[in-house]
Amino acid sequence: MPTRSAPGPGQESVWDYPRPPALDPCDQRVRVVFNNITIADTTDALRVLETSHPPVYYLPPADVAMKYLTQENRTTMCEFKGRAVYYTLQVDERSAAQAAWGYPSPTDRFQALKDHLAFYASKMDACYVGEKQAHAQEGDFYGGWITDDIVGPFKGGPGTVGW
Repeated sequence: MPTRSAPGPGQESVWDYPRPPALDPCDQRVRVVFNNITIADTTDALRVLETSHPPVYYLPPADVAMKYLTQENRTTMCEFKGRAVYYTLQVDERSAAQAAWGYPSPTDRFQALKDHLAFYASKMDACYVGEKQAHAQEGDFYGGWITDDIVGPFKGGPGTVGW
Protein backbone atom coordinates (compact mmCIF):
# COMPACT_ATOMS: atom_id res chain seq x y z
CA MET A 1 0.00 0.00 0.00
CA PRO A 2 1.16 3.54 -0.67
CA THR A 3 2.17 6.02 2.01
CA ARG A 4 -0.43 8.72 2.65
CA SER A 5 0.78 12.26 1.98
CA ALA A 6 0.05 14.52 4.94
CA PRO A 7 -2.30 17.34 3.99
CA GLY A 8 -1.17 20.89 4.59
CA PRO A 9 -3.38 23.80 5.67
CA GLY A 10 -6.53 23.93 3.55
CA GLN A 11 -5.83 20.57 1.91
CA GLU A 12 -7.64 17.22 1.95
CA SER A 13 -6.05 13.79 1.72
CA VAL A 14 -7.83 11.32 -0.52
CA TRP A 15 -6.83 8.70 2.05
CA ASP A 16 -9.27 10.32 4.48
CA TYR A 17 -12.18 9.81 2.08
CA PRO A 18 -14.48 6.86 2.86
CA ARG A 19 -15.25 3.61 1.09
CA PRO A 20 -18.01 3.17 0.13
CA PRO A 21 -17.80 6.69 -1.30
CA ALA A 22 -19.49 9.79 0.09
CA LEU A 23 -21.55 12.33 -1.80
CA ASP A 24 -20.62 15.88 -0.83
CA PRO A 25 -21.99 19.23 -2.05
CA CYS A 26 -19.26 21.40 -3.53
CA ASP A 27 -19.19 24.94 -2.16
CA GLN A 28 -17.13 26.31 -5.07
CA ARG A 29 -17.85 27.31 -8.63
CA VAL A 30 -17.02 24.51 -11.09
CA ARG A 31 -16.39 25.18 -14.80
CA VAL A 32 -15.56 23.11 -17.86
CA VAL A 33 -14.12 24.62 -21.06
CA PHE A 34 -13.76 22.91 -24.44
CA ASN A 35 -12.81 24.49 -27.77
CA ASN A 36 -13.09 28.00 -26.27
CA ILE A 37 -16.68 27.36 -25.13
CA THR A 38 -17.77 27.10 -21.52
CA ILE A 39 -19.57 23.77 -21.55
CA ALA A 40 -20.57 23.87 -17.88
CA ASP A 41 -20.58 26.49 -15.16
CA THR A 42 -22.20 25.82 -11.80
CA THR A 43 -22.18 26.57 -8.11
CA ASP A 44 -24.32 23.45 -7.49
CA ALA A 45 -21.84 20.66 -8.22
CA LEU A 46 -21.68 17.49 -6.18
CA ARG A 47 -18.45 15.66 -5.36
CA VAL A 48 -18.05 11.93 -5.01
CA LEU A 49 -15.27 11.23 -2.51
CA GLU A 50 -13.75 7.75 -2.32
CA THR A 51 -10.61 6.46 -0.62
CA SER A 52 -7.50 7.00 -2.78
CA HIS A 53 -9.44 8.82 -5.54
CA PRO A 54 -9.40 12.54 -6.26
CA PRO A 55 -12.92 14.03 -6.22
CA VAL A 56 -15.20 13.46 -9.18
CA TYR A 57 -17.39 16.50 -9.82
CA TYR A 58 -20.95 15.99 -11.04
CA LEU A 59 -22.68 19.01 -12.56
CA PRO A 60 -26.45 19.52 -12.79
CA PRO A 61 -27.86 19.36 -16.34
CA ALA A 62 -29.38 22.85 -16.03
CA ASP A 63 -25.81 24.22 -15.83
CA VAL A 64 -24.40 22.17 -18.73
CA ALA A 65 -24.67 23.20 -22.40
CA MET A 66 -26.35 19.92 -23.35
CA LYS A 67 -26.64 20.97 -27.01
CA TYR A 68 -22.96 20.01 -27.40
CA LEU A 69 -23.40 16.50 -25.98
CA THR A 70 -24.64 13.32 -27.66
CA GLN A 71 -25.28 10.18 -25.66
CA GLU A 72 -23.26 7.17 -26.81
CA ASN A 73 -24.21 3.49 -26.71
CA ARG A 74 -21.48 2.71 -24.16
CA THR A 75 -22.46 1.93 -20.57
CA THR A 76 -20.53 0.73 -17.54
CA MET A 77 -21.55 -0.43 -14.11
CA CYS A 78 -20.42 1.07 -10.80
CA GLU A 79 -21.02 -1.07 -7.75
CA PHE A 80 -22.04 2.03 -5.78
CA LYS A 81 -23.74 4.39 -8.24
CA GLY A 82 -25.29 2.05 -10.81
CA ARG A 83 -25.17 2.08 -14.61
CA ALA A 84 -23.32 4.99 -16.24
CA VAL A 85 -23.96 6.33 -19.73
CA TYR A 86 -21.36 8.24 -21.76
CA TYR A 87 -21.43 11.29 -24.00
CA THR A 88 -19.47 12.62 -26.95
CA LEU A 89 -18.76 16.34 -26.82
CA GLN A 90 -18.85 18.21 -30.15
CA VAL A 91 -18.09 21.93 -30.51
CA ASP A 92 -17.78 23.06 -34.11
CA GLU A 93 -15.17 20.85 -35.83
CA ARG A 94 -13.69 19.48 -32.61
CA SER A 95 -15.04 16.48 -30.73
CA ALA A 96 -14.12 14.25 -27.80
CA ALA A 97 -15.62 10.78 -27.52
CA GLN A 98 -16.53 9.52 -24.05
CA ALA A 99 -15.81 12.97 -22.67
CA ALA A 100 -18.55 12.92 -20.04
CA TRP A 101 -20.70 10.43 -18.18
CA GLY A 102 -23.69 10.36 -15.89
CA TYR A 103 -26.19 8.16 -14.10
CA PRO A 104 -29.76 8.47 -15.44
CA SER A 105 -31.00 5.94 -12.83
CA PRO A 106 -28.52 5.92 -9.94
CA THR A 107 -28.80 3.70 -6.90
CA ASP A 108 -30.91 4.94 -3.99
CA ARG A 109 -27.86 6.14 -2.08
CA PHE A 110 -26.75 8.32 -5.02
CA GLN A 111 -30.14 9.62 -6.24
CA ALA A 112 -28.85 13.20 -6.02
CA LEU A 113 -26.59 12.41 -9.02
CA LYS A 114 -29.55 11.68 -11.30
CA ASP A 115 -28.84 13.21 -14.73
CA HIS A 116 -25.79 15.12 -13.46
CA LEU A 117 -22.70 14.92 -15.67
CA ALA A 118 -19.03 14.41 -14.88
CA PHE A 119 -16.29 15.35 -17.36
CA TYR A 120 -12.88 13.83 -17.95
CA ALA A 121 -10.44 16.69 -17.33
CA SER A 122 -7.95 15.06 -19.71
CA LYS A 123 -10.34 15.56 -22.62
CA MET A 124 -11.20 19.18 -21.85
CA ASP A 125 -9.15 22.31 -22.47
CA ALA A 126 -9.62 23.38 -18.87
CA CYS A 127 -11.57 22.42 -15.76
CA TYR A 128 -11.77 24.72 -12.75
CA VAL A 129 -12.71 24.31 -9.11
CA GLY A 130 -13.05 27.84 -7.83
CA GLU A 131 -10.28 29.70 -9.65
CA LYS A 132 -7.90 26.74 -9.54
CA GLN A 133 -7.36 24.75 -12.69
CA ALA A 134 -7.71 21.03 -12.14
CA HIS A 135 -5.70 18.37 -13.88
CA ALA A 136 -6.74 14.83 -14.68
CA GLN A 137 -6.28 11.82 -12.50
CA GLU A 138 -3.77 9.51 -14.16
CA GLY A 139 -5.27 6.68 -16.14
CA ASP A 140 -8.67 8.35 -16.79
CA PHE A 141 -10.60 5.32 -15.51
CA TYR A 142 -12.00 7.11 -12.46
CA GLY A 143 -12.23 10.64 -13.85
CA GLY A 144 -11.09 12.51 -10.74
CA TRP A 145 -9.89 16.09 -10.80
CA ILE A 146 -6.74 17.09 -8.93
CA THR A 147 -6.13 20.59 -7.60
CA ASP A 148 -3.51 21.74 -5.13
CA ASP A 149 -6.19 21.36 -2.41
CA ILE A 150 -5.97 17.55 -2.71
CA VAL A 151 -3.05 15.28 -1.79
CA GLY A 152 -2.55 11.60 -2.59
CA PRO A 153 -1.05 9.43 -3.72
CA PHE A 154 -3.87 8.83 -6.17
CA LYS A 155 -5.23 5.57 -7.52
CA GLY A 156 -5.45 5.30 -11.30
CA GLY A 157 -1.94 5.06 -12.66
CA PRO A 158 0.01 1.91 -13.48
CA GLY A 159 0.43 -0.40 -10.50
CA THR A 160 -2.42 1.07 -8.44
CA VAL A 161 -5.25 -1.30 -9.37
CA GLY A 162 -4.84 -3.30 -6.15
CA TRP A 163 -5.08 -0.34 -3.79
